Amino acid sequence: MNFNRRQVLAGSTALLFSAWKSMRFAIAAESQALRALDTSPLIYLSPIVSSGQESRCHAEVWFVHHQDEIFVVTWVDKWRAEAMRRGFRRARIWIGDFGPWKSAKEAYRSAPSLDIEGQFESDPAVHSALLGEFASKYETRWGAWDHQIRDGLATGGWVLLRYQIVS
Repeated sequence: MNFNRRQVLAGSTALLFSAWKSMRFAIAAESQALRALDTSPLIYLSPIVSSGQESRCHAEVWFVHHQDEIFVVTWVDKWRAEAMRRGFRRARIWIGDFGPWKSAKEAYRSAPSLDIEGQFESDPAVHSALLGEFASKYETRWGAWDHQIRDGLATGGWVLLRYQIVS
């Protein structure tokens, strides 16, 4: 099949326009999710397992969005930490507040979402700085947890998970 220059140019233009439209949609979706991170009290988090599928483990969790990263503090033996120890560093989050995930009946899936990749954060200076941000964000409820979490991070009973957004 032979193509003339006009057909090649028209096809190339259509292809570029289609790619531009897809990229623009992806950027808009990510921007919406980033804006939601700055206002939402919760994220719904699910590790991505080796098959590339979401884990059956989901939960609504408190988080802090700090310098384009997402931080979650959790008990060392909870599945979020266990998944990371097992090498499942990737996760998916949905941003919003739909109540406890079980009673939310997957309503959170309509919320803006991001794919993230995590690691353990063990620097005590980072712990201290981020716990201050948690305290500010959750000021009415954090007081009951502050001492337990600070002690837990110092003794290894709690961990701080640090996530970066991946595209």
